[in-house]
Amino acid sequence: MPLPSQPLHRLGFLTIGLFDREDPRGGHESTLELIELGERLGFDSAWLRHRHLQYGISSPIAVLAAASQRTRRIELGTAVIPLGWENPLRLAEDLATVDLLSGGRLNPGVSVGPPMHYEQVRGALYPDTGEAEDFGYGRVRRLLDFVAGEQASDFSGTEGFEVFSERVEPHAPGLVRRMWYGGASTRSVLWAAENGMNLLTSSVVKAEGEPPAGESYDFAAIQAEQIRAFRAAHPEGERARVSQGLVVIPTDSATPAQREKYQVYAAKRLPRTGAPQGPSRLLFAPDLVGPSAQIAERLHAHAGFREVDEVAFALPFTFEAEDYVQILTDIATSLGPALGWSPSPSVG
Repeated sequence: MPLPSQPLHRLGFLTIGLFDREDPRGGHESTLELIELGERLGFDSAWLRHRHLQYGISSPIAVLAAASQRTRRIELGTAVIPLGWENPLRLAEDLATVDLLSGGRLNPGVSVGPPMHYEQVRGALYPDTGEAEDFGYGRVRRLLDFVAGEQASDFSGTEGFEVFSERVEPHAPGLVRRMWYGGASTRSVLWAAENGMNLLTSSVVKAEGEPPAGESYDFAAIQAEQIRAFRAAHPEGERARVSQGLVVIPTDSATPAQREKYQVYAAKRLPRTGAPQGPSRLLFAPDLVGPSAQIAERLHAHAGFREVDEVAFALPFTFEAEDYVQILTDIATSLGPALGWSPSPSVG
């Protein structure tokens, strides 16, 4: 079996936080309980996806604020906040606040681009400025500057009984070094590197150029090449942080019914992995389902995985709470150790 270049150092998980339209509190509470379980199992990080006008968490920063008060050690991240929906100054305030509440455990991940279904939502989101909004990298740069404590106002000092600051308050020292960019193209990973961000790479990459004659696109090879390009352009070089986020479903302690459900889920998603999808030419990685030893072998042979020493394995979108408990438990007790990972000490 091929061995990775280094043992897995940091193990995390990513969830969408599904909820029922008629009982949204239940889904949010279940997500918080999952994060608490992750801490007990020794995971290093828990990450929330971000969904708008859907039945997944729309306000991950608010949920992570709650999680920060129910945990003590596990790091808390977003993967990712689409900045097209956000005002960078206001978001910087929220991020700093939650980072302080968590004791410096927040890892915000962001991405750029117009909001999904922008033509349908523009009137509600940006009724007066829709044509003028900048959804490019400049929006991330503004956020980074505000988080770093750069000037946000031309005025500071005392006015009457009130005191004003020239920067975003509160300020969270160190947070800017924990900012992540969710990149899938060479252009995006290079921008993230040149701006000193950490890189979140997932189960989606952009198929750029053409594969060698007679060959198909190789997801793992593309991902590995992007990671190497990122580190080559980053000020910290090989020490620059990269986290991989494949969909991984170990079945060691799963019931027969769960195993069948997991295999059906992966089989339905497999056709999209054969060729680039849509006008953006997105290439998807197959979901990894099976015993931990088998998954570990596939990961050890995965060119993208061999470039990283930290992961945030993505949980499937549509499973039940008991499925997530089984999957997380198997990742922490079987798959993680098979990848060279050791759980973080529990907190009393």
